[in-house]
Formats: sequence, C-alpha cells, structure tokens
Amino acid sequence: MNAERLFMHYEKIADAPDAIARLRSFILDLAVRGKLVPQDSNDEPASKLVKRIHSERAHLMKSGSNRKLPEPERFDSAEQPFGLPNNWEWVRLGDILTKLTDGTHHSPPNGNRGEFKYITAKNIKVAGISLENLTYVSRDVHAEIFARCNPEKGDILYIKDGATTGIVTINNLDEPFSMLSSVALLKLPKCLFNRLVVIFLRSPFFYNQMRGFMKGAAITRVTLKRMAPAIVPLPPLAEQHRIVAKVDELMALCDQLEAARTAKEMTRNRLAAASLARINKPDPETFADDARFALDVLPALTARPDQIKQLRQTILDLAVRGKLVPQDPNDQSALVWLENAISNQRAEHHTKRKTKVSPDMPTVVNAGYSLPVTWAWAPLRSLITLMDAGWSPQCADHPRSNSDTWGVLKTTAVQALAFDCRQHKELPNKLQPRPECETQVGDILVTRAGPKNRVGVACVVDNTEPRLMISDKLIRFRLLHGLSPRFFAITLNAGATNVAIEDAKSGMAVMQMNISQDKLRAVPVPLPPLAEQHRIVAKVDELLALCDQLEAILSTASDTRRQLLDALLDETLIPAELENKAAAE
Repeated sequence: MNAERLFMHYEKIADAPDAIARLRSFILDLAVRGKLVPQDSNDEPASKLVKRIHSERAHLMKSGSNRKLPEPERFDSAEQPFGLPNNWEWVRLGDILTKLTDGTHHSPPNGNRGEFKYITAKNIKVAGISLENLTYVSRDVHAEIFARCNPEKGDILYIKDGATTGIVTINNLDEPFSMLSSVALLKLPKCLFNRLVVIFLRSPFFYNQMRGFMKGAAITRVTLKRMAPAIVPLPPLAEQHRIVAKVDELMALCDQLEAARTAKEMTRNRLAAASLARINKPDPETFADDARFALDVLPALTARPDQIKQLRQTILDLAVRGKLVPQDPNDQSALVWLENAISNQRAEHHTKRKTKVSPDMPTVVNAGYSLPVTWAWAPLRSLITLMDAGWSPQCADHPRSNSDTWGVLKTTAVQALAFDCRQHKELPNKLQPRPECETQVGDILVTRAGPKNRVGVACVVDNTEPRLMISDKLIRFRLLHGLSPRFFAITLNAGATNVAIEDAKSGMAVMQMNISQDKLRAVPVPLPPLAEQHRIVAKVDELLALCDQLEAILSTASDTRRQLLDALLDETLIPAELENKAAAE
C-alpha cells in the first residue's frame, strides 16, 4: 500500500475541491477494504472471532441479561461487494451486536432542570457527546426510557434521523442518560474493538448502504430494521488495533494538512483584503501606486471564485469613482457637456416631438464620495431620453421556434454587464405582439423585480435578435446621444452606485423585491467627460478580461488537481489490490 506517496504530492492537490475531505474518506475506504495495513498470518482469523461473538451473545441471552437476539443470518457469497483478505470475514451488523435499539419515540417532558441528561441528535458529535444546549428529564421519565435503551460508556451512538444522519461516535459519559429515537444505540461484545467498528460505520461503504435505505422527503431516516442486515467486513482482533492506530496517524496528518491549508488561505486572504482596502479607501497621495500594486498582485493572491468576484467588484467601484484611469485636463467638463446636450435635446423635442422623455437639467446631488473635478453628479433622469417597461403575457415555457415569431425576454437574459438574448419565452400566436417593447441594440436593461440580489442588475443590449420584447420585470432606458451605454451599465452594477439602487428597492421579503421607474430615475450617477467614459470602459473591459482568464486558469487548475488526486487515489489503491490478489494465489 502506497498511501505515503499520496501525501507526498499533497501540495499539488491541496486546492482541489474537497481535497482533505476526500483524503479522509479514502483513508476510511482503504481501512474497510483491508488495504490500510498489511495482514499478519499469525493473527487469529476473524472466523474464530465470529464464533466468540456468537458465544458471548448466546451467554447473554441464557443469563437473561439481554433480550433474545435473532439468529445470525446466513451470508450469501454473491452479496460480497468486494474481495477481502483471507483472514477477514463478511458479517451482518446485527449479528455482531449484543443490542441494537434507539431512544424514546415519544418526546418526553424535558427542560433546563431534571435528574438525568436528555440526549438527542444535536448532542452527538464525532468527538463524543456535546453537553451544549442540554436538557433534562425527571427520574420517572428516565426510568421508563432507560429500561429499553441503556447507553453505557463505550457504547456506539449513531444518528439515524435528520440532516446529520450518519454521524457516529462513542459514548464518553460515565453517568446514565436518556435518549431520543433519532439516535441508535449499538452495544458490542467485549471481544470487539469499538473504535474499529466506529471507523467502519463512518466509511463511505457503510454510509452508501444506509443512504440507499434512507426514507422521508423532508427528513432523512434510517430504521433499525435496515441497519441490522447491513453487511460489514470483520478483520482479526489484532489487525483491528493496527487499523485504528494507522487511521489515527493518517487522520492526524490530515489535521496538520488542513491547518496548514487554513493558515495559507488566511494569509492569502489578509494580503488580498489589505490590497483591496488601500484602494477602496484611497490615500490621494499614494492611490495610483496602491491601485497599480493591487492589480498586479491580486491575480497571484486569487485562488477562489469568490475572490475573483470581489476583484471584479473592486474594478467597477474604482471605475465609477474616477480612480481607474487618469483624468485629462483637456477633456470638456461633464457638467458643461450635459447642460449643452440637454438644451439641444429639449430644442429637438420641442421641434420634432419624437422622444418620450425630455431630460431635466441636473440638480446638485451627493452620493457620499467625491469625484474628480471634471466629473459631475446627476440624477439618472437627466441623462435619458426614454425609460419604460414591457409586459408579461402568459407564454409557453420554451424559446420561440424561429425568428419569425415573437418572444418575451426573461429576467435571466440580464446579467451583470452581459445580455443573453437566448433567455426568452415564445409569445403564443393568439396574442398580438407589442412592437414598441422590442429591444434594440444600445438599450440598457435593468431587472425590476425578483430576489433582492437580482433586482437592479444592468446590462447593455450589444447583440440581439429581431422580435424580442422586454417583459414588465425589466426596465429599459436610452441615453442622451454621445453617452456611453456600457459605462452607465457599469455604474449601476458597481457597489458604490448600488448603494442608491439598494435604497430604492422595496418589498417585504428578500426573495421578492422590486424597484420602480420613478426611483430608478432618481438614482444619482457619476458622470465623467465623454472621452473619459470611453477610456474607463476600455480599461474595465481589459481588466474584466483578465478576471475571465483567472477564472479559466482556476477552473483548469481545479480540474488538473482533481484529476491528479483521482490518479493518486487509484495508484494508492491498485498496488494493494495486486498484492492481495498475489497473496490469494
């Protein structure tokens, strides 16, 4: 068995998804298959141990100290899921126990006071019984429960009901207590090592057997009748102790690896947080250097998708604060440009009466942070020529069959800075389309209703198909000529601007919020000079492309680590299989 090689290469697989959890599971899997420690031909074979177990069970029944136990079930060799070492035996769980029962099936009166502890599934932990949030029962209640379910120190306790089904531990309490039926009690003969049985009950092999038996739609449940016939391998008693010692050794190594990984991640997180903090709360004198340093080092510090998400948000925040690209003093002031643009738009509106919205002259607003001198704050209504919402007819739950029919966009078509025209439903032929709701390239779409984190998400329609209408859960607006739609989609998705978006949301529940057109019009947005808008968009696109590359690298690296871990696990397992085969021959 070559498990040591697995740990030698741990650094290469440490960041694989659930790497440590998979290592722990694999250790248990090796243990239950007889592949963790070498066998010793001098060990008393498990077949004799089985006879001693049955003899002890018979003695307990004869002496009256235990209720009658069922006769051991015959084991069909065809049921063997995998081969075992020669001196091991397959047995049924119920046949190697002196008692299998559970606690009371009727929740008794219990509270903060009483003579005896009352243990439920919430108190069963891997390391033993937790006494946190403990309740108590009276002496009379305890006597009734304990007559059937009498846990003693060293007995095995197994959670068989609820979300934590499968957690198993050894009773570490000296005093008697009462239990609820969510916990099973397993008593062992004296000739069995309880820690070995716990290891096997924690193994993927046993858990998968129980998983197939779990009942209940809302609450998973394993019954005692299902536990008893479950099959388990039984090694010689001497080997049981060697297996437990080896599992302890390897699990301690896993603890060290986990602690090292946690420390590494904490250090990396602190460095990333410190870099982001210096640019989120900038010092004007050092900001340029701080921003350059952060954008240079963050890729190296980024190892998780959530960190890339944070980096994306920081890029957007810097963009709308005027911190992402340098200002050019030759750029025309945003306020001067806006006043001229609005005057021209009003004149055109008065003459042609084509636009549905006549922009208002901006009023002075303050959104909580200062802007470069060439920038200006303006309510969104000052920058738009049109704002409306669509409609939501009853549609078939599938996209349209061809581009000659009409479709209605779903809210999922709008993601942060990304538009997906494929996300739509087909409008039934019996309904007349509304061409005025048809989306066009250049439209800015904002989600109006839905879960809180999906309200106020904005994108630009940069590529679409004909005959697609917006729904009433989307707000559409168009900007004054010359303004960059993508820049304003950036502002609505940036955390700094989104403070106003968050304040504009309404609704009683997190799962169903909305924002009205009137509130969206009033949202203050930062307005840079036109030329700077385009420079910002170019820089944001460049940095977001870098984020895309980082995500791709992380995904590839994750796949590589997963494949390497799989290969190492296979390599660890295969030599042991060959050794056992050779020994059998």
